[in-house]
Amino acid sequence: MQLTKPQSLIYMSQARFVACVAGRRFGKTFTSVASLVRAAVKAPNQNVWYVAPTYGAAKEICWTMLINAIPAEYIAKTNETSLTIRLINGSYIALKGAEKPNLLRGRALNHVVLDEFSEMRPETWYEVLRASLSDRNGSCLFIGTPKGRNHFYDLWAKAKDGADGWESFQYTTLDGGNVPPEEIESARNDLDERTFKQEYEAAFVTYAGLIYYGFNREESVLACSDDNGTLLVGMDFNVSPMSACIAIRKGGKLYIFDEICLFGSNTDEMVAEIRNRYPRRNVIVFPDPASRQRKSSAGGRTDLSILTNAGFSVKCKSSHALIRDRINAVNSRLLSSDGERHLFVSPKCKQTIKSLERHTYKEGTSIPNKDDGYDHMNDALGYLVEYLFPVRTDYATPQPQRWT
Repeated sequence: MQLTKPQSLIYMSQARFVACVAGRRFGKTFTSVASLVRAAVKAPNQNVWYVAPTYGAAKEICWTMLINAIPAEYIAKTNETSLTIRLINGSYIALKGAEKPNLLRGRALNHVVLDEFSEMRPETWYEVLRASLSDRNGSCLFIGTPKGRNHFYDLWAKAKDGADGWESFQYTTLDGGNVPPEEIESARNDLDERTFKQEYEAAFVTYAGLIYYGFNREESVLACSDDNGTLLVGMDFNVSPMSACIAIRKGGKLYIFDEICLFGSNTDEMVAEIRNRYPRRNVIVFPDPASRQRKSSAGGRTDLSILTNAGFSVKCKSSHALIRDRINAVNSRLLSSDGERHLFVSPKCKQTIKSLERHTYKEGTSIPNKDDGYDHMNDALGYLVEYLFPVRTDYATPQPQRWT
């Protein structure tokens, strides 16, 4: 595998615990794969784990790259269902999700990579995986993009302060060499300043107060009417309330001109309400990806099947985007770093306006507060905006060569 100089410095670190923060498209997964393979082949019977915020993310981000990086003659068996690889030397590499940290207990480990640790619960490390490394004096690579000054920041700062056995690294997207400088400048113009610093410059930006700081009632609220074209509907599934924001798109601008909040309701009733308001219209719904499995109505039908059977087109990703990606996408449309606004809300959408104005982070954290009820409409808006205008853009990067 051919690593860049910054990636090589991370890879060659002799520290037991390595904390690396890096901008988007730096090559974090590439570096992680190199770390996994080295740990598995250096000695027989090693237990090596890659842990992502979710099981789906682990498969989507790492599986193919990992398989392609290991020479076929080194592999004894692969299992894509369990995301495990057994090597001929008896070592195992497994990909895991951190949705339920307690399910990660019980295995003695030689090496772990925690990818995007900022998106995991702190107990994933402190209460579960740290102890799993004790029996074998195992090592850990923490790697990811910052998300405020949370538990990932605490570990990185510990390493930076010179704690015994720890080493820290911090690299920008430009340092990775995978994204051209002109593309980075384009992103700077598209994103608000805080998002750009966090996502591309790997800065630990302090989060405080309002989540949607790009929203301004005087400039973001604009009378906008239905143009009788295709309706774009962001939808969040909750029994109380079911929430939907209804928009039209004109070029690169999005106009939210209607909203629906149904308390004590279900997906069938939401479909009926949309059809009642907008009969015979072409409708594209951008729902919570959990709609593929979630059932909020009777009859054992998934929310996704209810929407498609109603004649709606449905656009949703196979797995959840990171919460911060949805928030960043919305903020970047509300106000880009060059002062442009690309997302507007009709004054009649009172719940949407109230939610954008009042939704805050939990005090001292980068976790959105769900206790005040403002998250539902913002989630609906986020599913729509992040699908149409994703901040996390995948740039073409070289595929890793097999380990030799």
